[in-house]
Amino acid sequence: MVTRGPPSYRAREAPLAAATLAEAEEKKDAAQTGVAPIPDEVQVGGSPLYVVERKLGKGGFGQVYLGRRTPPSKDPELTGVNQVALKLEHRSSKGCNYGPPYEWSVYGALGDVEGVPKVHFKGRQGDYYIMVMDMLGPSLWDLWNGQGQAMSQEMVACIALEAIAILERLHEKGYVHGDVKPENFLMGLAGTPVEKKLFLVDLGLATRWRGSVCGTHVEYDQRPDVFRGTVRYASVHAHLGRTASRRDDLESLAYTLLFLLRGRLPWQGYQGENKGFMVCRKKMSTSPEALSRYAPAPFRVFTETVINLRFDEVPQYAALMALFEPLCGPSGPSRPVLPPTRVGSKRSREEGSCDGAGGERGGGERASPAPALVPGRRVRLGMPATQWVTVYNAHRPMKQRYHYNVADNRVRQHIDKGVEDGLAISTVACCQDLWALIMDAGGGFIAQVYELNPVFLPKDWIMERWEEGYYITTMAGSVGGSSLVVMSKGTAYTQQSYKVSDSFPFKWINKKWKEGFFVTAMASAGSRWAVVMSRNAGFVDQVVELDFQYSSEGIHRRWDAGYRITAAAATCDQAAFVLSVPKRRPVDETQETLRTSAFPSSHVKEKWAKNLYISGVAYGRTVS
Repeated sequence: MVTRGPPSYRAREAPLAAATLAEAEEKKDAAQTGVAPIPDEVQVGGSPLYVVERKLGKGGFGQVYLGRRTPPSKDPELTGVNQVALKLEHRSSKGCNYGPPYEWSVYGALGDVEGVPKVHFKGRQGDYYIMVMDMLGPSLWDLWNGQGQAMSQEMVACIALEAIAILERLHEKGYVHGDVKPENFLMGLAGTPVEKKLFLVDLGLATRWRGSVCGTHVEYDQRPDVFRGTVRYASVHAHLGRTASRRDDLESLAYTLLFLLRGRLPWQGYQGENKGFMVCRKKMSTSPEALSRYAPAPFRVFTETVINLRFDEVPQYAALMALFEPLCGPSGPSRPVLPPTRVGSKRSREEGSCDGAGGERGGGERASPAPALVPGRRVRLGMPATQWVTVYNAHRPMKQRYHYNVADNRVRQHIDKGVEDGLAISTVACCQDLWALIMDAGGGFIAQVYELNPVFLPKDWIMERWEEGYYITTMAGSVGGSSLVVMSKGTAYTQQSYKVSDSFPFKWINKKWKEGFFVTAMASAGSRWAVVMSRNAGFVDQVVELDFQYSSEGIHRRWDAGYRITAAAATCDQAAFVLSVPKRRPVDETQETLRTSAFPSSHVKEKWAKNLYISGVAYGRTVS
């Protein structure tokens, strides 16, 4: 899990003796660890000579120091760079594995962006990569903390107005910041013309949402083992490992604004190895209404709007800014944070050419009325619910049978009857402690065995069946921890492996993918997961969609990319879907899913009439 701390390029007065002592201790530590000490003087990339003074802050990969030009410039145009922020990253740090820090390339691509500190010089000196940057003032965290951990509505509304404008400018350049939080927003340096302006710092986690070559939106993906950002403020999509896009910066900004306004977020206080999981679950189960309770309406509307944005949706920046304008008080220099220079101005040609779906604001260089927000479909209701999820595949007409609400002592009776009629078990599921059985004649199995066991999963029984040439083809677990495992002969599998885990085992899945295995079955029991992976599964590629609800957008994007659901399972907290690309594509690739509160017995015959047959079924969390 990556969490980035703020570099905080801010000017802070510290007692000279204390600063000197800290520097001495730091140099002593550097000598003991073999790391070169921070240089006393810096001159890089054709810059003037700067004396390195006190430490201003520390980021995820770098450290920031006050640099003072020597001798100072007497040119009134250059006096602003007599005092600068020096960001140093050691060549052995994570961010410098392949040369200069990644952040350098981002600043280079951005150029001058209002609200992003200017880089005056950069280069390598000894063992350090160094950027010479604008000196800034206190962070929003410092201001909040210094004001008794509270901020006025007017102040936070002004911050919102300027922050949205900064993010819009950054997004117009094709980048998302990736770590929006109070520590990464700094005010301008006191006593300068920009002291009431807001700046966004630390681009170490910035990524492209738009390709640099063709200018199209980056492709959607999900890697549940990858997290980028800060747990408290990260978007739910960042927690779940989804490709970053513009919506993520705005969701993090919503959490930042509410933190500054209320002083606390509902998910603070979680600790332990599963902190990220607990925080994400709480975010998903907290509605915008609950999150913004007692806050002015614009904060609720903003939060509700941004958390419901689609992956590639163009945010309505002007309308979002217009929400906060009435709360900012009289316009002019009396505002605590000065507004953007061109609120409501037309976007650049670059943005218009890369987003085809209308993303421009009218009005030329003058402000124009902001368009009204267009509400999207709400995906987080704050009312968690569990449902049946049934997957249907197109298939030539065949005989299929289903049973549900089956108690343990009735399982054998139903299976024996199906076998007698020439059917085999194709998929099983469980709701509470009652089983659902799907049997049909489409599996091509030549033999089948099953085990109803109080253990999740019965290791010894499975290993014995493996020795006999059987492979797991479907399985399910109950809330009480029992399991129903079905193993078959007649599959193409040549080797199998499974894992039972208290959390979804994506890292293990990723490891097995590299070894030529693919997920062929999944199950859950209570909050535990079981995943089966097989060699020679007949797939060429596979992805996972994991969420605290039914991942509608992700599944539809995967369908559009040619994937089809081949395994599904859900706990009381999460739903997981494995989607695959087969080596041999079926003639009819139609696939549908259906979510119902009760087992969908009333819908199955309608699907059969369309030659759609149940290929998977699961019961668990589908709504947040």
